[in-house]
Amino acid sequence: MTHNGSDIAAPAVAVAYHSGFGHTATLAEAVAAGAREAGAVVATVAVDRMTDADWDVLDSADGIVFGSATYMGNVSAAFQGFAESTGRRCFTGAWRDKVAAGFTNSGGKSGDKLNTLVSLAVFAAQHHMHWVSLGLPPGWNHSKASENDLNRLGFFLGAGAQTDVDADPDGVHAADVATHRHLGHRFALVTRQFIVGRSVTAAAPSPAAS
Repeated sequence: MTHNGSDIAAPAVAVAYHSGFGHTATLAEAVAAGAREAGAVVATVAVDRMTDADWDVLDSADGIVFGSATYMGNVSAAFQGFAESTGRRCFTGAWRDKVAAGFTNSGGKSGDKLNTLVSLAVFAAQHHMHWVSLGLPPGWNHSKASENDLNRLGFFLGAGAQTDVDADPDGVHAADVATHRHLGHRFALVTRQFIVGRSVTAAAPSPAAS
């Protein structure tokens, strides 16, 4: 990509998630696919088995999409453990001004998924990141609507999915997969906008110089 005669690198996007039974992993891959379609370089990171290379991926990313299954109305214990292990990065501002977003899945239609998304957003805010919303109207909310609509569960803060607890990972609802793909695509575009904006800011003269 070129902006004002300068080459702007494709955004580096990481999808950092925990999945207990494979459903959230399926959604993480959908987010990653959407981001790649929008031109991002994407890596997925399972936060319950972090390596030094995985930490390097997160530290060097322009944006991170966080995902966790909803257990007992909040993020999973494994995701919370990961979050707590980022304390020094929070203190040093290692992820300051990166872009962030979030997604979750539970067995219930509600399942208190909103509480999980709020937890993910607060986690990102503690790192001084910039949160990207889902950017979709609610689906499946009138007589002619369908459970196959995008955002069929009507979330705004991030993407939410419902999967039967006894379903295989490939049993995640197709509309939820598409919704998460949309989130990844939107996230990559917004992250690219941030990169372009920073390049313009860096090139602009300071008030004192002008």
